[in-house]
Amino acid sequence: MKQLFQNVKTGETLVEDVPRPNCKPGHVLVKTSNTLISAGTERMLVDFGKSNYLDKARKQPEKVKMVLEKVQSDGLLQTVDAVKSKLGQPMAMGYSNVGEVIEVGQGVDGFEIGDRVVSNGRHSEIVCVPKNLCAKIPITVAEEDAAFTVVGSIALQGVRLTSPTIGERIVVVGLGLIGLLTVQILVANGCRVLGIDFDKRKTDLAKQFGADTVDLSAGEDPILYAEQFSKGRGVDAVIITAATSSDEPMHQAATMCRAQGRIVLVGVVGLNLQRADFYEKEISFRVSCSYGPGRYDPHYEENGNDYPIGYVRWTEKRNFEAVLEMLESGKICTEDLKTSNFDFASAAVAYEKLLNSKDELGILLNYSPQSTLDDRTVTLKHPPAANKPNDQVVLGAIGAGNHAGRTLLPAFRKTGARQKIIASSQGMTGTHYGKQFGYEQSTTDTNSIFLDEEVNAVVVATQHNSHAHFVIEALANSKNVFVEKPLALTKSEIDEIQVQYNKSSAQKSKSPPQLMVGFNRRFAPLVVDLASSLNSIDPMAIVYTCNAGHIPSDSWVHDLQVGGGRIIGEACHFIDIARFLAASPIIKSSAVAMKPAEGQARTNDTVSISLTFESGSIATINYFANGHKSFPKERIEVYQSGGIAILDNYASLKGYGIKGLKNVRKFKQDKGIDACAAAFVNGLLTSGNTPIPFHETIEVSKVCIDLMEQLARPSTER
Repeated sequence: MKQLFQNVKTGETLVEDVPRPNCKPGHVLVKTSNTLISAGTERMLVDFGKSNYLDKARKQPEKVKMVLEKVQSDGLLQTVDAVKSKLGQPMAMGYSNVGEVIEVGQGVDGFEIGDRVVSNGRHSEIVCVPKNLCAKIPITVAEEDAAFTVVGSIALQGVRLTSPTIGERIVVVGLGLIGLLTVQILVANGCRVLGIDFDKRKTDLAKQFGADTVDLSAGEDPILYAEQFSKGRGVDAVIITAATSSDEPMHQAATMCRAQGRIVLVGVVGLNLQRADFYEKEISFRVSCSYGPGRYDPHYEENGNDYPIGYVRWTEKRNFEAVLEMLESGKICTEDLKTSNFDFASAAVAYEKLLNSKDELGILLNYSPQSTLDDRTVTLKHPPAANKPNDQVVLGAIGAGNHAGRTLLPAFRKTGARQKIIASSQGMTGTHYGKQFGYEQSTTDTNSIFLDEEVNAVVVATQHNSHAHFVIEALANSKNVFVEKPLALTKSEIDEIQVQYNKSSAQKSKSPPQLMVGFNRRFAPLVVDLASSLNSIDPMAIVYTCNAGHIPSDSWVHDLQVGGGRIIGEACHFIDIARFLAASPIIKSSAVAMKPAEGQARTNDTVSISLTFESGSIATINYFANGHKSFPKERIEVYQSGGIAILDNYASLKGYGIKGLKNVRKFKQDKGIDACAAAFVNGLLTSGNTPIPFHETIEVSKVCIDLMEQLARPSTER
């Protein structure tokens, strides 16, 4: 199938072949008939993409601050690589989709195959959308009209926050697509409306919809008109749907309002507010969030948990339904809002017209019903590799998220292994990274990797709760497997992996499979230097400090069923390093977590971990999430036999009284990711042992799970 992307680095618009997405639980799969280009939002995104690096920075000052903090913590070269990688990722465009349901996911009711629906799906021939972001289209509503539903819901939510009553006089500033829909909704609500814009064509449309207007291009004074419009009392409310960096719309809105007036921001304007404007009249100001309650709440959108109607009357989905009813009754008219129609294959031309013409309001993309949509695998075209791939190791990669694309997949590309198949759940990122790193196929059919006879090694880089499943599946199909940490989230999963590993190893006709977890830090050059300088006889004391940084408590990382928590998900690296340096089994482990402040969620991510080793060595791992981003992230201190070694952020190593340990400082930190991937592939080529012994992998994984179980117990049980 085909999907539309924007190259954020260049602003280029591309329609590309990608595999058909899977239908996830709680979602529906929709075959698209029409999509609507949002003239405001999408013009802004394309314009951002076409701007140079300096302009990009000016437009996102908050991102510049994050970049500067990363430079302080990780160094300039590491930060440059991260920024380039981020800008190199394709952006899927669009959020106003109309089509026909072709598959219903597990746990979805209220939808059947063949239903016509609207959703916030992308510009794509098939989309997978959550059930709470999808609504049925009434029989009498044409699909081209229904395509305005999602944009209409943005307007409707702005109106809802304004709380208009019959007869109130309300100003709409900015008469683009959302502004004109806002005018119609307010008129239908029994309000008097004054529309303001620089474009006479748009003010004329607003008049057709029942509004009084101010044409700024003709020099008309909006403050004077608002005073006349409100009979000298001041308007009841102002809804700002304009897009400008100027602060003037906010100042004018406050000037127009009566005492106790309301201002609702739907668009994007300058917010250098003047206190006197709001103070003297006690004006209230609210910012509208997209389609309504539920937006950006993963429990509502992804997990499908609806809000009780008795407590939250209007949600995203119910706003969709309300707009569709207004379309059905004729209270919203879209005919004059449709300015252009393009075939989906010509979407790039449509975006050029969007950028070059300010007259565009509603640009519709039409999709061919004859498109071939069933392929879950596409063949990728990419530049030929400089060196011929080594066919002895044939890789299948599962997962194409940010970490995989930035670090893991490039590392395996450098090994010279043949990159055959890459699988991702929705196909977009897998196809992008597949082309970038030389994979031959991109698929959404993960099972094809396990069934492919040529693929002899599987790289797993998916969400944590799927790791154990894919590891077991790979071993059961006699595949070697490299899994990004963690190996598993529960002891029962560890047990299942051990059973399958032993079963696969017992097959006499084949060599034992290699199973390796991506504990890359033990392969970092400075860690290797450090380990070689320590003696294996005297006990050592290890202190590992990680300035982990804050992750919001509602992130999937903290969900014990999905991410497993940060000890299992990340601190496992540091437990493995301690195990590697001590070169001795862990015989005792304990952890104590900082008590959260009253009202804060208990995430157990500011923790001190104590380890005792069979050799007598000890380790303390301080995993702290309450520090500042600008401070370096990781530091290792090793005390042994009167000597001290300090490794700072994988960029410098210093020794004090340790014979043979040279002081080293690198320009760029190296956490051993490339060396880790190379060790795995080389192990397959030489038919040697797994670079990390299987028993150590199991040991470290079990310790991490034990620690999380300790921390999860009430303090009275510890």
